Amino acid sequence: MEYSYLTDPGKVRNHNEDSVTIVKNKGDDILLAVADGMGGHKGGEIASSIAITHIGKRFMDTSSVGTKEDAINFLKEIVSEANMLLYKYTEDNPDSTGMGTTLVMALLTKDFLLYGNIGDSSGYAIKNKKLHKITNDHTLVNLLVKSGELSLEEAKNHPRKNVLMRALGANITVEMDVFDVEKDIEGIFLCSDGLTNMLDDEQIELVLDSNLSADDKMQKLINKANNRGGTDNISVAYLKKEDNE
Repeated sequence: MEYSYLTDPGKVRNHNEDSVTIVKNKGDDILLAVADGMGGHKGGEIASSIAITHIGKRFMDTSSVGTKEDAINFLKEIVSEANMLLYKYTEDNPDSTGMGTTLVMALLTKDFLLYGNIGDSSGYAIKNKKLHKITNDHTLVNLLVKSGELSLEEAKNHPRKNVLMRALGANITVEMDVFDVEKDIEGIFLCSDGLTNMLDDEQIELVLDSNLSADDKMQKLINKANNRGGTDNISVAYLKKEDNE
């Protein structure tokens, strides 16, 4: 198994509101997570950092996530805790009102694979060298696409494409979508929309399918996104499974 993660401010913004991590717990389960923060006065940086730090620490401190049902409950619990930390921070720091963060996670154990998301950061499974998007974006335009009011092509360039319908820290409670995914895949890939707004699936697949190391693949994706404009912060997390895993 090989894995890597990387974040970059991009070419336009002078600060990075993304946070990303890959951590193992005491039972060798592995968690990948990407958060894309939002809010002025460094609010986005703080929100994504609080979420990723809390979730990563809670996960590393566990000896096992237990059964699949236990793991789903655990993921929802630590995300709810992170949400309350953000909500309380905003209450204690009124100038940070409006801050929040997206979150996408993937949890791989020897028995199962789970994805979870809030917002519009994306989680993919890699199978037959192709990206298969697992998560659903919680955005206004995605809602309009599902209702038939917008086409996929119209959604790509819609002026309100970044309006989120769900985010961590926005309300006192939060609902995370959880997806149970078959383990017979070649890899896991998570990213913030700073990557997917610059590169399409085929361009990402070419890099992930190359013979580069995991670290070099992540750097190459960020370089490509920056070469195409780098209009947002860019975060990526990647795990390549061995054939016998």
